[in-house]
Amino acid sequence: MKKNIINIVLFTALFVTGCTKNFDSINTDPTQASAANFDPNLLLPSGQLGYIGSITGYNGPILFQSMWTQTFASATEPGYYSGGDKYVQGGSFYNYQGRTWDGAYQAGGYFREVQNLTKDKAALSNLSAVAAICEVMSLQAVTDVYGDCPFSEALGAKTGITHPMYDKQQDIYTGMLKRLDSAIALLDASKTAPTNDVFSYKGNVAQWKKFGNSLMLRMAMRLTKVDAAKARQYAEKAFTGGVFASNDDNAYIVFDNSHGFSNNNSGPLQTAEDFSEVKWGKVLIDYLKSTSDPRLGLIAEVPQPGLTLAADQSLAGDATPANQMGMPNGYNQNADVRDISHAPGFPGASGTGGDANKTGKYSRPKAAIYLSRNNPSFILTYAQTEFLLAEAAVRGWSVGANSATHYSNGLSAALQTYVTINPAAAITAAAANTYAASNPLDVSTPAASLQQINTQYWVLTGTIFDFDEAWTNWRRSGYPMLTPVFYPGNFTTGTIPRRQAYPTGEAATNPSNLAKAVSALTGGDTYASRVWWDAN
Repeated sequence: MKKNIINIVLFTALFVTGCTKNFDSINTDPTQASAANFDPNLLLPSGQLGYIGSITGYNGPILFQSMWTQTFASATEPGYYSGGDKYVQGGSFYNYQGRTWDGAYQAGGYFREVQNLTKDKAALSNLSAVAAICEVMSLQAVTDVYGDCPFSEALGAKTGITHPMYDKQQDIYTGMLKRLDSAIALLDASKTAPTNDVFSYKGNVAQWKKFGNSLMLRMAMRLTKVDAAKARQYAEKAFTGGVFASNDDNAYIVFDNSHGFSNNNSGPLQTAEDFSEVKWGKVLIDYLKSTSDPRLGLIAEVPQPGLTLAADQSLAGDATPANQMGMPNGYNQNADVRDISHAPGFPGASGTGGDANKTGKYSRPKAAIYLSRNNPSFILTYAQTEFLLAEAAVRGWSVGANSATHYSNGLSAALQTYVTINPAAAITAAAANTYAASNPLDVSTPAASLQQINTQYWVLTGTIFDFDEAWTNWRRSGYPMLTPVFYPGNFTTGTIPRRQAYPTGEAATNPSNLAKAVSALTGGDTYASRVWWDAN
């Protein structure tokens, strides 16, 4: 009996030891993903598409920023575009108010998870660095639009942080620049490249390094009003590290509508109603005409007369540059004193039915160029980078060439950017260089140079539909000089919005931290209050 008991104990010990030794493999379902077997490259495009979605289309920019900068105008009221054109609420206004916040944080969550899954994996160091750069880019989108926001405790729900504090924007920018600098330093073209990159780089590590430095330059220039020393430090560091060198370095995403991935800016203009409501703004068209800009006939057209809205959308209009007319902001079609028919220089009614009656003779975005759902969305371009370097040079910073050369490079590159949207919008290098040479930078005074540089930055970003950036750089630079709309019932007391109010959902989900952030805003949580870098 004693011998049998010993044998049973030994057998049991061997059985338990065997089970313990192979427990993980025996109890792991090979058909399910885990941190150990999941390829983090698969999360990168979700973050990239989420980011671009947060700064395009109905998520705010085409409704708000496009018209706050007077790139677009709309004579609807009430309606979806009222919040942009006239600073009045309409068309699910509060819903759209928070979409950049929600979308950019969600994108940041993907990028953070990529970093979690690549931690201490040397073979994936480039992927980790790209994700870190993209996370910074996403958080910058949030703070530039809203101001103080979660940063140091952001994206920490997995670690139990469900009510993150709001950091001061000054601290956010300090943190973002440091994180970006560290991420750029990790990029190494001799190591494995990301394999699922949907940016135009397709995993090219050398281009990602240029992107990181160009993003650093853009981020540094945000600080020119409030911390010129830090702006100079990081602008010069970015230039030394290597920024974009040509349009081949432009960062954008090309969409594939047939597989369910469509351009968020083209989408809202697909309906005949929306397309008829959106016109190029008078300030933009007048500027392009005053400088005989060759882009005018490529991006704008006057609709054909005498057509219904549906037919009008599908047929090419008149693209003759001399015939283009931008719509002034701040008008309606309500047969009152602010009816568009009372606008100075009103071109007269055109067409039959709907919006075409009163606004059919104003220039619209050229349908053949802008309406494809496969159009790319731009993230950052060589032309923008050259314009920022031109400004840095005006300020006396060490960024290689002088301001006039950087400006000329930027203007020529800007004109050659549109071919990426559509080959029909191509301007040859020779034509672009000739135009840039004929329209040099005014270097008579620094103020004249800064106005010209930043006005061209506004033209480019507005006409490639990068409306968030157009608005943000306008707030920073003050150029072009725009006259605000004063419409009855507006939510800014007649000033162009300087920020977006916080999402309404924050009051329920993170009330105490939201309250602290609001208390720090001069004037409270309003569209007229200013973020830190947008000092008076």
